[in-house]
Amino acid sequence: MSTTERPRILVVGGGYVGLYAARRILKKMRYGEATVTVVDPRSYMTYQPFLPEAAAGSISPRHVVVPLRRVVRGAEVLTGRVTTIDQDRKVATVAPLVGEAYELPFDYLVIAMGAVSRTFPIPGLAEQGIGMKGVEEAIGLRNHVLEQLDKADSTTDEEVRRKALTFVFVGGGFAGAETIGEVEDMARDAAKYYTNVKREDMRFILVDAADKILPEVGPELGRWGKEHLEGRGVEIYLSTSMDSCVDGHVVLKNGLEVDSNTIVWTAGVKPNPALARFGLPLGPRGHVDTSEKLQVQGTDYIWAAGDNAQVPDVAARKAGVENAWCPPNAQHALRQAKVLGDNVVSGMRGFPQKTYEHSNKGAVAGLGLHKGVAMIVMGKMKIKLKGRLAWYMHRGYHGMAVPTWNRKIRVFADWTLAMFLKREVVSLGAMETPREEFYEAAKPAPAPAAPANQEKAKAS
Repeated sequence: MSTTERPRILVVGGGYVGLYAARRILKKMRYGEATVTVVDPRSYMTYQPFLPEAAAGSISPRHVVVPLRRVVRGAEVLTGRVTTIDQDRKVATVAPLVGEAYELPFDYLVIAMGAVSRTFPIPGLAEQGIGMKGVEEAIGLRNHVLEQLDKADSTTDEEVRRKALTFVFVGGGFAGAETIGEVEDMARDAAKYYTNVKREDMRFILVDAADKILPEVGPELGRWGKEHLEGRGVEIYLSTSMDSCVDGHVVLKNGLEVDSNTIVWTAGVKPNPALARFGLPLGPRGHVDTSEKLQVQGTDYIWAAGDNAQVPDVAARKAGVENAWCPPNAQHALRQAKVLGDNVVSGMRGFPQKTYEHSNKGAVAGLGLHKGVAMIVMGKMKIKLKGRLAWYMHRGYHGMAVPTWNRKIRVFADWTLAMFLKREVVSLGAMETPREEFYEAAKPAPAPAAPANQEKAKAS
């Protein structure tokens, strides 16, 4: 961490908004005008819409993440967490990965901490559940699913086999529907290489408390997506929830009970709970309350955007929708980050700031290879696509939206190679405990037991 007499713009979070806002600020600033500091527990940004494809092996996990130090050159990147913010002193407390926490003064502040998985106190969920918010979880899910096929193929115990081949997904939004679609596709391909495992032996279950899946693309395409997944053998239970999953015994509110080694939780997100310690004005669901200029209410030096912010949807309100807020998606996050970056520079110079206004352009979702749904909004016209064409729209949109040309080229290269090469279906489960084999080889041998006659002599 460098010391500087220049004003410091502190960006808390290196996700989609943090990365793009920092890049925008660096681009708009004059040389030496301010110091930009980005603090995040990870040294990379994850492009979350690609996590289902990473879990299915369609994209290399390395191509889903963007290294912060490489793409925000000219900024300080600190790997750690901001634990508290003292607004009176304009000082943040940073807890690094190692070592003691320290104070970091700032002049301007950007809150871009994103969201975390929204969970409930369900017995067994913390021990059994697998999230889908990070690339580590996507890799872990892929290895875990393939490992279950290995187990089922090798065992003669029917109960073990049934539990290994039952996959439960909770949450029917984008993350849940896309993940179950991609994973089912991968498992179907993988089954071709197993002697004792067929797709008919597997059981995929999707559960959602709502009465529909994929609400983001509208009811018509949501129904098509449901029928499509059911046609592939996925059981979908709507208007229900999971009561418990202790030791993998899943109990649903509708009375269904199954045993499963794989419970994937994608039932929504919530703002990062650390926001509650920052003394910022929060909305009813824990989001930072901002104005239409992305400035935190009641301040003139703090901005927020993305999943952790409650941003007024100006376009929807002009159309007559009262109390409309921008939904937490990549479409808004990208555009908000650019406006936020401009407004930080304008605020630093004392110039007027821009209002964030963006009308929804639609939504796209992939449900596995060559399968998807898309709703494209063009003015007052909505174009609804499904199947292969929608899948192309999904890949085209996200392929161009992923940050940096370096990543765009690598992602498109992955997709191009997949047209000619078969999908890899190897499990690298040992990656989760890479030192275990070495530890077993290197650990000291246990001391030999004393002969019985020596034990008797000691006792006497």
